[in-house]
Amino acid sequence: MIKGRSSRRIRHMAGNNRSERVLILASFVNRVGNGLFNAVAALYFTLIVDLPAVQVGAALTVAGLIGLLAGIPGGHLADRRGPRTIMMLALMVQALAMSALVLVESWAALAIIATVDQLAAAVGGAAWGALVVRVGTDRPALFRAKLRTYVNLGVVLGTVGAGFAVTVNTRAAYIALILGNAASFALCALLLFLLPQYKALSSPPLQRRWIALADRPFVTFTALYGAMGLQYTVVSLILPIWIAEHTDAPRWTVAAVSAFNSAVCVLLQTRIGSRIETPRDGGRAFRTAGLLFLLSCPMMALTAYAPVWAAVGLAVAAIFVHSLGEIWESSAGFALGFGLAPDHAQGQYQGLLGLGFSAGQALAPAILTTVVLGLGTVGWLLLGAFFAAAGACGPPLERWGTRTRTHQEATAAKPDGERDEAEAAC
Repeated sequence: MIKGRSSRRIRHMAGNNRSERVLILASFVNRVGNGLFNAVAALYFTLIVDLPAVQVGAALTVAGLIGLLAGIPGGHLADRRGPRTIMMLALMVQALAMSALVLVESWAALAIIATVDQLAAAVGGAAWGALVVRVGTDRPALFRAKLRTYVNLGVVLGTVGAGFAVTVNTRAAYIALILGNAASFALCALLLFLLPQYKALSSPPLQRRWIALADRPFVTFTALYGAMGLQYTVVSLILPIWIAEHTDAPRWTVAAVSAFNSAVCVLLQTRIGSRIETPRDGGRAFRTAGLLFLLSCPMMALTAYAPVWAAVGLAVAAIFVHSLGEIWESSAGFALGFGLAPDHAQGQYQGLLGLGFSAGQALAPAILTTVVLGLGTVGWLLLGAFFAAAGACGPPLERWGTRTRTHQEATAAKPDGERDEAEAAC
């Protein structure tokens, strides 16, 4: 009896049907590869290839900025040609680009190859969003929560693997990680062959091509989502520097809180995220996330005034609260990002959302180092207030988006003559 319940629980966690299990496995494999590469990329190009750190940073920045341009067109292509096909093509391009990185010997080569990778990543990200919608149709919130749980787990495992290569610190070890990431892209593409070939959904007649850019509530949400995404940089960049330079906590605390953040997200994402299903749930979850960040930021600031072990305990408590905020924020992003977008244009809308998030991540280091590290405790308090204000916009934004979409759907459903009259009335 116990064994039967355990088997059902495992199947439940792995997905409700074959398509869900395939996409979860493909995403997990891909993120293991990402974890292998992302943790050591800068080290490989600076220590092994011997490029100056400034040149590496400039090449990756240029690639990232150019890559932003491909998200919306790539998503539109996924809507018109099918998300599985476009995502598979993007993954294969990334596999080739990643393999080519082992040949890099100059700044120009790194910039060109990284740009190709980032363009494909933006296209693949938008197609992935559209594919998630088509696969997770039974209980979408539960499926997306499971998906993010396994994605986080994949990154953690990949990062652990990267740690061994850093310890060995040889060219062969780093190249093995790069080729491992390339193989993960190829394997992910092959796994997608197991999914159905989802056909494009028909769009309403006379609809604008770039409908997402004309959707003011969604554009507003994209900006807020990008702003709230600053919270990821708090964990990956700002808090580690703060602990190391402004507190009496041991240096190993940096690794401990990072691991704890990943563990909390892996363990609680499905439990919390599965309850946030509708856009209304998403609006409320966005507000809850802002309030949790409002609490965690002052706790992080207080670590500077605590003795050694109290600082460690306070840092762990702060990262726990922050991790809960991260789960609520990501779940809100799923519910609003998918729920406010029309089904036939999910790729284009997810491309726009990815553009906003990536732009926020690009600006985050400069903003947060200036505000938080520059102003200290006051900066942490301002950051918490900023997150709370952004989160408070969630419920009214959801009502605006739902009202606008309902009107658009009603207008599209009218005969041509009635539609013209309705549009004229607007």
